[in-house]
Amino acid sequence: MKTNAKYLFDEDFSTGEKPTITLVEAERRRADAESQAYRKGFSAGEQQTQAQGAAALGMIADAMARLSGALAGIEARLESEAVEVAVAVAGKLAPELIAREPFAEISALANETFGHLVKAPHVAVHIGPDIYETAKEKLEDIARARGFDGRLVVLSEPAMAPGDCRIEWADGGIARDRAATLAIIDDVVGRYVAARNHADQ
Repeated sequence: MKTNAKYLFDEDFSTGEKPTITLVEAERRRADAESQAYRKGFSAGEQQTQAQGAAALGMIADAMARLSGALAGIEARLESEAVEVAVAVAGKLAPELIAREPFAEISALANETFGHLVKAPHVAVHIGPDIYETAKEKLEDIARARGFDGRLVVLSEPAMAPGDCRIEWADGGIARDRAATLAIIDDVVGRYVAARNHADQ
């Protein structure tokens, strides 16, 4: 009865014969084993490197997302602060500029308005008392230069601030009121800043 081999090699040791292998065959087997071990090790290392790379990229993506969110919040805050600063600076500069040239804004408004009122029979301009004397003559010059030949009445309004004026004609009127304009700007800026702050929460 034939017994099974005790070892799982290519050679059968149960026969009692000494296995023989050539040096070339032994070298070939060693080279094959090394090559197979190298391929397995390289494949395992490559998989590990890919896994580590994917994990690192995931961490970088998370960090970038957090950084992007933080930067968006900072940008929105800086933008809101810049708007508030610009409005505050304008609020401080406007009175200074009007004090230096109180007639400048009135002149600009009159020049634009009188060009459209050449056919109007009667126009009334209301201005503050501080500049009434000089403004009355200048307004008459502007009206003539723009082709207005109707009746022009310039009235002094004690409640009007320097630089403000109201021009009225038969079927309309226009006004320049710095306080009302600043109030509108403050309201718009306040709503804008509140909306930006709410959006970033």
